[in-house]
Amino acid sequence: MAQADVHYETAETASEADIEAVDAGLHLYNLKAADLAAVQPLFCFARDASGTVIGGLRARRWGSAWEVQQLWVDARHRRRGIASELLRRVERAARERGGTLIYLDTFSFQAPALYERNGYEVACRFEGFPDGIVKYVMRRRLDRTEVRA
Repeated sequence: MAQADVHYETAETASEADIEAVDAGLHLYNLKAADLAAVQPLFCFARDASGTVIGGLRARRWGSAWEVQQLWVDARHRRRGIASELLRRVERAARERGGTLIYLDTFSFQAPALYERNGYEVACRFEGFPDGIVKYVMRRRLDRTEVRA
């Protein structure tokens, strides 16, 4: 296709069909290079005495690398060690399944200090967000013999 035959558009909204075309095209391309069907989810929840979820962690693994996608604790239950316990539990599950690395991203207004206290290090940082906000990519290498109480 000649460059003259290509039309470009930039927009702040897009149709679901256009979004799906990009998502599906990228997914098919990625499948040719990597076994994405091997990606496996893992969930860990904290519940109060009535069974209500007061915190949770969503992760996924691909080979020996694990990604913490979401970690949340209800504001009424923060600063009680729940987030750290959720991290310990996913780390234990990762080790049991051959995991050697856990990574995540977090903004400066979220929980970088929590992750540092739990042995995560900053792999890189991105500045340029409003109000001086920084986005951190953090990682923790897992030693198979290490057990955090």
